[in-house]
Amino acid sequence: MPDLKRLLLATTNPGKVSEYTELLAGLRVIVTTLKEAGIRDIVEETGVTIEENAILKARTYSDLSGLLTIADDSGLEVDALGGEPGVRSARYAGASTAEARNQILLDKLNGIPPAQRTARFRCVIAVTGPGLAVETSEATCEGAIAKSPLGTNGFGYDPIFHIPKTGLRMAQLSSREKNLISHRGKAMAGARPLVEALL
Repeated sequence: MPDLKRLLLATTNPGKVSEYTELLAGLRVIVTTLKEAGIRDIVEETGVTIEENAILKARTYSDLSGLLTIADDSGLEVDALGGEPGVRSARYAGASTAEARNQILLDKLNGIPPAQRTARFRCVIAVTGPGLAVETSEATCEGAIAKSPLGTNGFGYDPIFHIPKTGLRMAQLSSREKNLISHRGKAMAGARPLVEALL
């Protein structure tokens, strides 16, 4: 299929790989992972914002691969915690597992009433290629932090992120349902035209 271009998906997170495989369906691209491209380099996320980290990863991995590249950074912002964990969501409090990070967050919110547990997921997707400027797409998903985890779909903070309009945790949604309302799904909807313009 010579009319298909390779698109590097710049993440090592298997949950994100699975989601993006669905979100990129229909684009005339051959999606390639970092592993498939033979790239072992890990980009240090030194940005102070989610957008800075997304751009940093997109530029670095595009330079390393020579391919059209999409990268994202995302985070959970909890209002009662002043926006924590935010840009440090994947490394929150030094915890090495999603379960540990979730528990730390729940412990910090212990005693906080439901009305004050508002939160949002934020995602920025960066798209670039060799010699090209970086374009970005940003989206959020509003919700609240539940008092306990539920659900087995998804990853990260999904089991404790309650979505009022569905009455469910993010981890209780099917992949299709999640992609329609999630921060990543909405950001990718904005990023698709950016990718298509480069094909």
